[in-house]
Amino acid sequence: MRRATGERSVLVAVRSAVALYRLLDVLPVFAGDPRVHRHFTLVPGSEFDVDALAAVDAAGARTLPWDAARRRSFDLVLTASPKGALQLLRGERVLLPHGAGFGKTVPSEGSAAFASGLDPAYLDTGDGALALYALAHPDQVADLAARSPALADRARVTGDPTLERLLAARPLRDRYRAALGTGGRRLVVLTSTWGPESLLRRRPELARDLLAHLPCDEYQVALIVHPNERSRMGRYELRQHLAPALDAGLVLPGPYEEWAAVLVAADAAVCDHGSTALYFAAVGGDRPLVGAYDGGGELLPGSPVATLLEQVPHLRHPSDLRQALAAYRPGTAAAAARAAFAEQGRALSHLQRELYALLGLTPPPGPVEARPLPVPGPAPRTVAAFDVHAEVTGGAVRVTRVPGGLGPAGHHLAAEHGAAGERATRTAAVLYRRPQPAPAAPHASAWRADAWTAHVLDSYPAARVAAALLDAGRGLLRLRDGSLHTLRLAPHTHNGRLEYADPAAAVSALHAWHTLHGALPAGRLDCLLGEHAFRLTLEQPTAHDRAHPV
Repeated sequence: MRRATGERSVLVAVRSAVALYRLLDVLPVFAGDPRVHRHFTLVPGSEFDVDALAAVDAAGARTLPWDAARRRSFDLVLTASPKGALQLLRGERVLLPHGAGFGKTVPSEGSAAFASGLDPAYLDTGDGALALYALAHPDQVADLAARSPALADRARVTGDPTLERLLAARPLRDRYRAALGTGGRRLVVLTSTWGPESLLRRRPELARDLLAHLPCDEYQVALIVHPNERSRMGRYELRQHLAPALDAGLVLPGPYEEWAAVLVAADAAVCDHGSTALYFAAVGGDRPLVGAYDGGGELLPGSPVATLLEQVPHLRHPSDLRQALAAYRPGTAAAAARAAFAEQGRALSHLQRELYALLGLTPPPGPVEARPLPVPGPAPRTVAAFDVHAEVTGGAVRVTRVPGGLGPAGHHLAAEHGAAGERATRTAAVLYRRPQPAPAAPHASAWRADAWTAHVLDSYPAARVAAALLDAGRGLLRLRDGSLHTLRLAPHTHNGRLEYADPAAAVSALHAWHTLHGALPAGRLDCLLGEHAFRLTLEQPTAHDRAHPV
């Protein structure tokens, strides 16, 4: 019942974490309006409800117990799933999809021929409470009309509020890449939906295998996992399952907001049949998309994601990724996105108009805007040991580094002292130490760079080179013969950008040259990393370099 004061109550009814995240992207339409009071409740019956409750707590929202929510009346009930005992809640109901494109069916639930979000078995509850079904594209309204004309009468094309946030975040792409430590590398994102046909279930080793095939100085790999799959496995089990890939530098973004920031930052995507493929298609421009869905009963023929996967290259083996990316035809993904998302950039405005009309209120003045996606954090794990493949040609050394132990052994093993395990440290030909953070305590100690390099070579007889990396592009290098050198690695200029390489790769280039020639280069040397050449020079160490704390 509406209060005479003009105040309104809105209940956010969630069954899973992914449904909550969807609704959180809608709630900015009420931001700053003291007349609208938001309440949250957990609709029972979902196998993913434990993570839903944790997600509500993480959002800082107060939860009404289900029994208490059933006893109260609300002006609106917002939900992103038609499933569960929603008819027990009192209030006009607004339904939003919790994905994009309606391309997936769940054969174990409802009608196998329908996407669950368009299945009359769930939509037509018989209580007449559905006041609005907010859809993203006119084709979705047409599909609903073919199944239930009465329900289609309550549908409106408002656009997609989650896509709204991705589109609004595109100017922040450089900040996201900086937080991820991507640099000049190519960020490839794998996306996995949930269920038995998902990428994570069908191809559980794909992330690890790609990291074994893609050079660390040219590529970065991320994996976006559907919240339902995270809930099924649990955070601990998921990270244990992915431990080799995480150790090899895999980026595993969080299930709310972080995944979207990583998608904006990505240069390419490898997708199964989940909604994330369409989100990347909409936000990625001409960045290539490759399919990794091997078929089954979940993907609905003719849906936008099915059409997309039919038209993009398919990844059959991890070693084929570069060829698959090169085979992508620009514009293919954008066409699929247009078939899934209408009203791009206007979703929140449309939703605000519709929801305030149902509430009988005039919206607050001024435009409603999508909240910016936060910068991802913390930074992904740095690879601690590399199998280094090196080829000396003329005045250059081509260096290809992959995480140690994932693939065949190379020219030598290089390990970060203090981060790599003891086995890698004792067998590495190249040992290096990265710059240390400033001490937080008033009492601290540090090595001098020259003393540390001598100590390491004395402690690890297999090492031929020790290097203290002092700052971006500079390091103090000691050979087994005791000679000291300062190395400088200049950035590469590409399309107006300065791109910096990992100086540890330069140390490996010098070791490869020294192994072949028996001496270090007299002048400059090009360190070739992928398509880019980084100029490396050696100098006599200054007193400052020798005494630099490490």
